[in-house]
Amino acid sequence: MKNSKTILILFMVIGTLISCNTKKKKDLATTSYQCPMKCEGDKTYDAPGVCSVCKMQLQVYEPSIKNLNEISDMSIYNLPSVWTNQDNQEVALKSLQGNVVVMVMIYTSCQAACPRLAADMRAIEKQIPEAEKENLKMVLVSIDPETDTPERLKKFAVENEMDSNPWIFLRGSEADTREFAAVLAVNYKKISPMDFSHSNIISVFDKRGELVYQKEGLGVDHKKTVNKILDLAR
Repeated sequence: MKNSKTILILFMVIGTLISCNTKKKKDLATTSYQCPMKCEGDKTYDAPGVCSVCKMQLQVYEPSIKNLNEISDMSIYNLPSVWTNQDNQEVALKSLQGNVVVMVMIYTSCQAACPRLAADMRAIEKQIPEAEKENLKMVLVSIDPETDTPERLKKFAVENEMDSNPWIFLRGSEADTREFAAVLAVNYKKISPMDFSHSNIISVFDKRGELVYQKEGLGVDHKKTVNKILDLAR
């Protein structure tokens, strides 16, 4: 009986050692190395060594979820809707992936809240350093797609000095617009042939399309909004 227990323990120890050794071999086989200065961008190597450009020692590369371009169930990039921009080009929301996205819903014939929302968006954009705008998109989505044709969106963009990067104007079907408004918790209702009542909410999405911050109101202090954008962009 004593010998049986001894043999059992011995097998357990051997099994553990084999398992650990297998794991180490597996880890070594999948380890990649990269220049800490990223002289060659995201290029990785299968073995340790030095960077061919700066000659610094390569470091172990540990890919994150962002590197793998994975998105969660909370990402807007799961939505299948296809939109049209101010240049009459089709745009899938997923094409924005990898950017910090600042978004608001407006309609171009609005004479009250929307011009002020546009001004708030411009004020936010101006506080972002140029170096951080490379991965930033400022998006305005129409709640009146019937009236807001690409031509009207383009005209609004030009009139409001929002006709270059990082500005994007989008219009979609009525159903897609309603669905997207629900995601942003934006309420809107047509109150006359040309007017809507609507929420005044600016939303910030991270690079994976997850809603991380919202600010409601017109002409409010956007310091927290700007700081959140900077945190996500860096």
